[in-house]
This record gives sequence, structure tokens and C-alpha cells, in this order.
Amino acid sequence: MGKKVIVVDDSRTAREQVRNALAAESYEIIEAVDGNDGIAKMDANTDAVLVLCDVNMPNLSGIDMLEKVKRDGKGANVIFVMLTTEADPALVRRAKACGAKGWIVKPFKPELMLAAVKKLLGDV
Repeated sequence: MGKKVIVVDDSRTAREQVRNALAAESYEIIEAVDGNDGIAKMDANTDAVLVLCDVNMPNLSGIDMLEKVKRDGKGANVIFVMLTTEADPALVRRAKACGAKGWIVKPFKPELMLAAVKKLLGDV
């Protein structure tokens, strides 16, 4: 298997779309259903290199997850990319201030999301 990517989204359909696009390039996909699950998956998969994370989720939002992970010193070398229906510039600024390296708005074109992932991971 290739590099490990955690996909955090409460939408099964969105997780499937991401998984299908990334699996075609041999990335290993770990799925999580909300921010709390995402943190648990990060704890269990310390070799993950990237997290693709929705913003609006029950229990713990994507940005709250990102803030908690960075505040707790976890995943210092993990790249976060937000994958969301949100386009609010204030949310984008908040995520970037927490360390997010990208913001992809849904619906997304799988090939463009894949190109962004490959660029961020140096797989181009």
C-alpha cells in the first residue's frame, strides 16, 4: 500500500468519492465519520501523512478537530486539507491559521482533488 490518508466526513458518499479517487493511485484510505473519530483514527494510524476533513460534522467539526490536534501537539507532520461545502472566507482563514494547507469546496472534481493531494505530498 501507498501513503496513508485519513478521510473524515459524516457523509458516506463523500468518503466513497474520496476513497475511489485516491485508491486508484494506491493511497491507503482510513475513514472516520466525525472529528472525534478522526482523532481516534489519527491516534491509531500515526503513519498517516494527510487528513482530508469535512468542516460541518456532528460531535466535533473539522475545524475544531484541526484546532484540537494542533493544540495537543498531535500530527505535527500531518497535512490537513479541508473538503467542504463551506466557502465562507472567515472559516477558510480560521482553518489556515490552524495549519490547514488547503480548502477544497464540494462538489469537487476527483481529478482536481487528487492533483492537489499529490502536489501536497510531493507525489507529482
